[in-house]
Amino acid sequence: MNVATENEAASNAKDLVYGLGATGLSVARFLQRQGLRANYVDSRAVPPGMAELNDICADAVVIVGETPESLLENTTRVIVSPGIADNDAYLKSARASHVEVVSDIELFTGEATAPFIAVTGSNGKSTVTTLLALMCDAAGKTAYAGANLGVPALDLLARDKPDFYLLELSSFQLQRTINLPAHVAVLLNISPDHLDWHASEDEYRAAKYRVFTQAQAAVFNRADSEAAKHVPQHIRTTSFGLDRPRQNQFGLLDDHGETFLARGEQLLLAATDVAMVGKHNLANALAALATGELMGLDMAPMLQVLNEFPGLPHRMQSVAEFYGVHYINDSKATNVGAAIASVESVDGQVVLIAGGQGKGGDFNKLAKSTCSRLRSVVLLGEDAALLQEAFAGHVQTSLARNMESAVAKAAAVAQPGDTVLFAPACASFDMYQNYLARGDDFCAKVEVLAR
Repeated sequence: MNVATENEAASNAKDLVYGLGATGLSVARFLQRQGLRANYVDSRAVPPGMAELNDICADAVVIVGETPESLLENTTRVIVSPGIADNDAYLKSARASHVEVVSDIELFTGEATAPFIAVTGSNGKSTVTTLLALMCDAAGKTAYAGANLGVPALDLLARDKPDFYLLELSSFQLQRTINLPAHVAVLLNISPDHLDWHASEDEYRAAKYRVFTQAQAAVFNRADSEAAKHVPQHIRTTSFGLDRPRQNQFGLLDDHGETFLARGEQLLLAATDVAMVGKHNLANALAALATGELMGLDMAPMLQVLNEFPGLPHRMQSVAEFYGVHYINDSKATNVGAAIASVESVDGQVVLIAGGQGKGGDFNKLAKSTCSRLRSVVLLGEDAALLQEAFAGHVQTSLARNMESAVAKAAAVAQPGDTVLFAPACASFDMYQNYLARGDDFCAKVEVLAR
């Protein structure tokens, strides 16, 4: 591997990989399998994954720091990592020079020979993608899950051909993907998010709705009145929701005082028999059932999965209960919509711990939507002051300097029967490497209380 200057870039390389990290490395592996050379650029002086890139392609040319625009002269395609925003100056220069800017998903769809399921939404997409993988396994089908979840999409192509690929797709990936002929396209929900990346909420929504454009079949949430308008009329569709379903729809039915997951008038599974916690996870379960049906999966193994799967770590994860107070970790609630759903899914009074990097989220909406359920709010992180301002006049608030202080403050005000809920409504990067590390820290600090 050569950390090079512009003049030393590979002159015969028509691809430029912009941004290393997990996605950039998966692109490198893909190009290596294709026998294609590329120049690799990253604005960071010491990008992550340099040693691994050397293992993949020992003669890779890497340019770090400021990337000269003249490098675009011999470039026909920029393959960009999803974390780099569309308003990035170098990407603007690429488009102005009529250089194609694509995502790794564009490369994936051009090569995949098995049908793929595209799952997107502001919240719940990791849970639904994981449920579908488990349902496929239970039904005797081979499925590989990845993209925004776990394994990068291009790395899935290095394996034997499966029955299905299951792709969790972010708005970043959808924005840069033109060719997306999904076997089934799934849109779970839309709430304002990533407004630090997208130019506006309208752009964010438009990116999400792109998932339907070339789909053979579609699943959408009935609560989003706009979603159905973006589904092509000639394809198979089904919807899900937490209301009463019509024929061939998925929803909830009450029968003799008990709530059931249902398909039309057919009762499928008692809500109390779903292992995952929270009403929003009933919506995720219904979305997975609707998708699985369009994939041709049998109902029995899908229901078995819902009865057994407790949910992903850091997503409404039950941590402990002592002195009558339940502690729940929902560190994955990285936006306002997710945090609202978390609070609404809990019975009884909630002591909410929130805060971090807000990403342009509407904290006033968070406060107004949840205040009637909250006993108190403990705030930490970069945007704690903005959150406190939003909650002022609605509910008692306090500031914490770190997670240990936040958990202690929450425990001090919680009463028997309450839930201390960590649903930050913010990204984690002000204090932690990612939401996983943040959730682990919350769990660790809760466990200290029990000693």
